[in-house]
Amino acid sequence: MGSTEERVVAVIMVGGPTKGTRFRPLSLNIPKPLFPLAGQAMVHHPISACKKIPNLAQIYLVGFYEEREFALFVSSVSNELRVPVRYLREDKPHGSAGGLYNFRDLIMEDNPSHIVLLNCDVCCSFPLPEMLEAHRRYGGMGTILVIKVSPESAYQFGELVADPDTNELLHYTEKPETFVSDRINCGVYIFTPDIFTAIQGVSTQRKDRATLRRVSSFEALQPANRSLPTDYVRLDQDILSPLAGKKHLYVYETKDFWEQIKSPGMSLRSSGLYLAQFRFTSPHLLASGDGTKNATISGDVYIHPSAKVHPTAKIGPNVSISANARIGAGVRLVSCIILDDVEIKENAVVIHAIVGWKSSMGRWSRVQASGDYNAKLGVTILGESVIVEDEVVVINSIVLPNKTLNVSVQEEIIL
Repeated sequence: MGSTEERVVAVIMVGGPTKGTRFRPLSLNIPKPLFPLAGQAMVHHPISACKKIPNLAQIYLVGFYEEREFALFVSSVSNELRVPVRYLREDKPHGSAGGLYNFRDLIMEDNPSHIVLLNCDVCCSFPLPEMLEAHRRYGGMGTILVIKVSPESAYQFGELVADPDTNELLHYTEKPETFVSDRINCGVYIFTPDIFTAIQGVSTQRKDRATLRRVSSFEALQPANRSLPTDYVRLDQDILSPLAGKKHLYVYETKDFWEQIKSPGMSLRSSGLYLAQFRFTSPHLLASGDGTKNATISGDVYIHPSAKVHPTAKIGPNVSISANARIGAGVRLVSCIILDDVEIKENAVVIHAIVGWKSSMGRWSRVQASGDYNAKLGVTILGESVIVEDEVVVINSIVLPNKTLNVSVQEEIIL
C-alpha cells in the first residue's frame, strides 16, 4: 500500500444525452448512467469500486447532462457509501482527455498523487486497488486496464501491444481496420498528475500548428484541413497512441469479466454479470426462496424490498426486479430487468427482455426474445407505460413508450 500522504481522486466520465442514442427507448426516460443494472444505477457500480481505493479523497462525475438530473443520485450515493461524490457539467464537448483537463484545478484541489479515470458504460469487476499497486511498481505516468478478447471482436475496440515482461505499452491503435492484437483497452485508467502536462502539450501543439499553417479559405473548407478545436483532446488517439513505446504507459490485464454497455441488450447481459459478482461481494443483495413462503428463486436474482412477488412465481436466473413492481401468481421470469411500478399479471412469462417503468402485462401474456445481446432485436424492450393485453405475445421486438398491444407481434419496432 502507498503512504498515508498519497491521496487518490477518481473521475467517472458519464457522457450526455446525445451520447445515449443507441440506448433508446430506455434513455428517453432516464440518463443512461442512471439505468439500473442488478438493482443499482449503472454508474453506482464503478463508484462502489472506487470506494475500495485506499486514501480516496473525492469522486467526480463529468458529463453533459443537466445538473438537476444527477442531483438526487449524487446526494443519495454520497450518503449511502459515505464517500464524497460531485457532478461536474461540461459546457461543451472537450473529448475524453480534454474533459479531464477542463476540471484540472478542481481535481488537483486535494493534491492527489494519482487520478483514477473510468468510463461509466463499461461493466467489469474494476480491480482498482490491485491496478494501483501495479501502477506504483511500473513507475510510469499511466496504467491502462486491458483484457484479452477473441480476434474476431477486437476490431471494435482500441487494440494494443504490450511488452510481455515489463507490461509497457508499445503500440496503441483505436478501432483498427486490420488486426493488431487481441488485447483491448477496457476504458479504466490510473494516471499521475503528469497527464495534465501531456494533455496541455497536445493543445499547445495544435495552437502552434494553427498559427504556422495559414491556408486559403477554399483549402480550409476541405475535410483534410479541418482541425479539431485546440481544447478538444481525445485520450486514445491524442495521448495513448503518441506516448506508446516511450516508457510512459503500462498495462494491467484483468482475467475477469468485461463488457461495454452500448445497447439495451448489453445492459441485460451486464446486469447478469453484476448479479453473479454479488455472490462474492454482496450476497445479502441476492434473493432466495423455495416456493413455500416466497417465490421459487433459481440462480442470481435481485428483488427490491418494496416489490411484491407472489409465492407461486418462478424467478431466475439473471432477473432484477425494481421498486414497487407487482409480480402475480404463476408468473415465470428468466433473464430480464423489470423496472419500477411494473405489473405482471397471473401466468405471464418474460424471457430475455426489459419491461419499462409503469408497464403492464396481462394474464397469460408473453414477452420474450432470442437472447442474442448483440443483435438489434435480440432482447425485447418495452418502453415506459406499455400495456400488453391478456394472452398477447411479443417476440424479438422493441416497443416505444405509451403503446397498447392487443395483438401479438414478432420482430417489429413499434413506434
